Amino acid sequence: MKLTKQLGLYIHVPFCVSKCYYCDFYSLSGQGGRMDAYVAALLAHLREYGAVCGGYTVDTVYFGGGTPSYLGEKRLTALLTEIGKRFTLAKNAEITVECNPDSMTKPLLKKLKKAGVNRLSVGLQSANDDELATLGRVHTFAEARAAVETAQALGFDNLSLDLMYGLPHQTTQGFLASVDAALALCPTHLSCYSLKLEPGTRMARENPPLPDDDAQAETYLALCDRLAGAGFAHYEISNWARAGQRSRHNSKYWDLSEYLGLGPGAHSYLGGRRFEFVRDLDAYCAGLTADGGSIVSDEEDVPTMQRHGEYLMLRLRTRDGVSESDFHRLFQRDFEPYAEKLRPLAAHGLAACDMDRWYLTDRGFLVSNAVIAEVLSADESALDFVNP
Repeated sequence: MKLTKQLGLYIHVPFCVSKCYYCDFYSLSGQGGRMDAYVAALLAHLREYGAVCGGYTVDTVYFGGGTPSYLGEKRLTALLTEIGKRFTLAKNAEITVECNPDSMTKPLLKKLKKAGVNRLSVGLQSANDDELATLGRVHTFAEARAAVETAQALGFDNLSLDLMYGLPHQTTQGFLASVDAALALCPTHLSCYSLKLEPGTRMARENPPLPDDDAQAETYLALCDRLAGAGFAHYEISNWARAGQRSRHNSKYWDLSEYLGLGPGAHSYLGGRRFEFVRDLDAYCAGLTADGGSIVSDEEDVPTMQRHGEYLMLRLRTRDGVSESDFHRLFQRDFEPYAEKLRPLAAHGLAACDMDRWYLTDRGFLVSNAVIAEVLSADESALDFVNP
């Protein structure tokens, strides 16, 4: 029996009802009339890449955005059908669609369920309507709760909810109230992110006062405690899951697995080559940039053997961490220089070692950028990945 390699497939949907005030992802509002042309371009790319991915089995599919649920059931099911035709899809494939509560209609959810979608990622963000308005969300918490309950009634039992902390005027207790409201909806997975004022966003221009670093640290550690008490394992800096419910697709990004991303701004690592599509809807639909150039940019051959710095950075973001023996097997490099950096961090409660596996603690996650930079400083070629 011929063995095939596993592949994650990401489909970017760059359409939104309106742009959230904090969002710097490639997404567009007021462009609904261009959805059909965009789907036609995606279908063409699915045919093109399906033809060259015959040696792969797609075991995860992820529709991200933007707001994939805004695309509607007809377009989403057309894309799912084409994926099934053009790629070898694993029988137990994890198929995720990101949804916003305002576009989670019952007809949409029924069609997605019938088409094989088995995981939803719902942009809740907060259970406080004032905070939702501050973020520019177009739904209330009551609408979000109703959408989740509808999805569950239709058989979606693997639901992830997104929450944000560090919002203007938000206290730790205020955020934990949103956490408790989210837990009451019985999700299997939670992604919790601190608000960042990204350049070019409306919130960055308004520059509202945010909780200081100490207050955000208190909130993060309280979040870790609350979710641990609720039976959620903290498996990545911003992600918690019940047993067996980790995001299989996102985990590919953290262990150097191969993935193909289609759509403007989507990234790929396929066949030892890293590349991305330009962040330009017009160019993606036309197949060429305005000056006649390729819509594929930043192409780079990156053999796995040369990715040790990236591997360390990504794996230390996860609770699985880095196994010394696995690191040596993958890269034929001695782990001892990195272990020398980790030992004093462990003495300060920021890292820990179990047998030959090094990982960051919750407090280590809290200052992960500084900790990881310190570990990578053991090797200039590894540090170059973080500071190109």
